[in-house]
Amino acid sequence: MTTRSLAMGSVLVAAILVSGGPLSGAGSNISGTVKVTGAASSADAVVYVQQAPGTFAPPAKPSEMDQRNFQFVPHVLPVVAGTAVRFLNSDPTPHNVFSPDNEKYNLGTWPQGQTKDYTFSKCAKPPCVYTQLCRVHPEMEGFIVVLQNPYFAVAAKDGRYEIRDVPPGNYTLAAWHPKAKSAPRPVVVEAGRPATADFTLGR
Repeated sequence: MTTRSLAMGSVLVAAILVSGGPLSGAGSNISGTVKVTGAASSADAVVYVQQAPGTFAPPAKPSEMDQRNFQFVPHVLPVVAGTAVRFLNSDPTPHNVFSPDNEKYNLGTWPQGQTKDYTFSKCAKPPCVYTQLCRVHPEMEGFIVVLQNPYFAVAAKDGRYEIRDVPPGNYTLAAWHPKAKSAPRPVVVEAGRPATADFTLGR
């Protein structure tokens, strides 16, 4: 699984809980592939369960997004609502971090080696997508996707993903990508039986 912790022109693919609460038993994995039509890579697609029963505390330690080689790294970072993200500047030039989305924020500009934190606690209806931009270098762009639960994964370049330890139950998965979209699809998770779901995302 990826870290438990994407948007001007972006399209969100909504996901809904299909039925009931989780069944009893151990969690199972959901895996599959994401294909982004017309793209050389399927990286940066987030596959997630939007609504899962229960409440989920954010991690105690901040998740991290670096500014390195004039890029936001990772380019796409999914997190659980309430997570603090630590922004590091690794470049030998000042960088800024701001977002025009949702409640909007501007963390200011700081030099190499310094960090600033922002807590994503104001997302009223996940998923909430925050474009990350730099006023000093407008070509830089990244995305933070705030989700209700930790059952998500970011696809690798070859499109493969795996969401681990999902409680048994009936869910609908969704896939989000900065430049592509797809319809959500249901998935049944049974104790001890891995589930699969594939997505094809188009413009």
